[in-house]
Amino acid sequence: MILSLLDFRYIITHTLWIAKRYIERIAIVSSGGGVSFSGREVVEWMQKIQDWNPKFFTLSHIPEKYLFYVSKFIRRVVIARMAEAPDLAGAYHHKLREAYETEDELKNQDVLRVNKEHLIRLLDEVETQLNETAYIAGEEFSLADVTLIPVLARLVLLDLEDEYIRSRPNIAEYWLLVKQRPSYKKVIGKYFDGWGRYRTLIRTWCFVRIRSMLKRY
Repeated sequence: MILSLLDFRYIITHTLWIAKRYIERIAIVSSGGGVSFSGREVVEWMQKIQDWNPKFFTLSHIPEKYLFYVSKFIRRVVIARMAEAPDLAGAYHHKLREAYETEDELKNQDVLRVNKEHLIRLLDEVETQLNETAYIAGEEFSLADVTLIPVLARLVLLDLEDEYIRSRPNIAEYWLLVKQRPSYKKVIGKYFDGWGRYRTLIRTWCFVRIRSMLKRY
């Protein structure tokens, strides 16, 4: 099956949920310092951001005709990663079970509505906070910002930047600011900005397809 670039655009948004927790940690390492690790405000903001489930929101914005293939692609990626790292099989089994459960919950419109409302409240709170400070937990870049950046990157990949980011002036300015950080350019921008998003997906898609073909012979 040959996918168009439009197909790639929708599928790549789902690679983020696999990489999200790793991106948060890599960004800290690659930031070259200047990251605040502690503080009550940092912890509180991290908890608020992590309380929102991005999977429901992302999947609900994929056209129905692509949804089955995307779900299948996610499961194949998880299985491929499991084969690469047998020691982490338990964690990947959990991810696989989550993928199936998410597909079932997507049929519940109340779940999707509550999830969207949760995101809007979160972004509105961030917008208010950024009216007072340069970053969401104060005047210094912190782990709270590291946790928020993948959320904003996800919205951009879903072509929802106008609705959720640019419509909030403080977040729009903040987004421009954090994208200039070396950590963003190295960890996220390099792979997900512009054509980088397609290169990243093509490599992952080819890996999964080649592995599937080899298993047949």
